[in-house]
Amino acid sequence: MDEERAPTGPEIEENVYEGAVQDLIDELGRLPGVGPKSAQRIAFHLLDADKEDVRRLADAMTAVKDKVKFCRICGNVSELDECAICRDARRDPSVICVVEESKDVMAIERTRSFRGRYHVLGGAISPIQGIGPDQLRIRELMTRLSDETVQEVVLATDPNLEGEATATYLSRMLKTLGVRVTRLASGLPVGGDLEYADEVTLGRAFEGRTVVA
Repeated sequence: MDEERAPTGPEIEENVYEGAVQDLIDELGRLPGVGPKSAQRIAFHLLDADKEDVRRLADAMTAVKDKVKFCRICGNVSELDECAICRDARRDPSVICVVEESKDVMAIERTRSFRGRYHVLGGAISPIQGIGPDQLRIRELMTRLSDETVQEVVLATDPNLEGEATATYLSRMLKTLGVRVTRLASGLPVGGDLEYADEVTLGRAFEGRTVVA
């Protein structure tokens, strides 16, 4: 009779944990950017942490789902009907910066270079994922432009294929309204190497080249 083969590699890992521990690892592994090993490390960090610390984390996650919604004007995350930026009378209402996600608003705000307002699309056009213009907050953007207060729309979608497709689609729509449409400059990052730049990034760098004084 052949000896029973001893389990190896992944077969062992699958049977090491069970119950609540494995359920936690599985749920953490569903988070974006968290692989199996990272999920395991986080799970055991939570197991070693004080119960009060874990309870605060759980309460914070529950509060986010219970309290946070989307601004009725721009679509940014907010606990009120209107976000802090839309409520701020000091912001320039004649300029709107269009971004894909709320996290992009925070990235731009950290630069302290933009004093206009925002419009969050809620994603980018991606036929592969079945996301078309109708799934984005484009209709709401057009409504905001109808009173002629806005003079410029800055397209700040990501510099990838989906972001470029979204920017192209929006620019064609917006130009019919007579609004000035601009696109964030993009190209080679400071400290980067040409050999590691992808075709889109390098192409945009050539398009945005400037005269050296």
